[in-house]
Amino acid sequence: MGLQQTLKALADPIRREIMNMLKGGRMSAGEITDRFEVTGASISRHLSVLKDADLIRDTREGKYIYYELNASVLEEIMLWITDLKGEDTNVEHQQN
Repeated sequence: MGLQQTLKALADPIRREIMNMLKGGRMSAGEITDRFEVTGASISRHLSVLKDADLIRDTREGKYIYYELNASVLEEIMLWITDLKGEDTNVEHQQN
């Protein structure tokens, strides 16, 4: 997984909304699709992009596929962003 691929996956508002929905726990592809006014094929493509970026995981149970967040990748992104801010920024906020 590359950072560029991850950021590209996060750039789309539908994909960000899917990730927000998955904060509440795993959901089936059908449950996710029902919340949008786009085609099932479009949601399937968005899920594929998120999965390719390793932001979500899928599990097949019978005829259903369930999706959930991959928290470890999200933590890596947060650490990278925090590192970009630098330690000085945090110290300034603590002193004020």
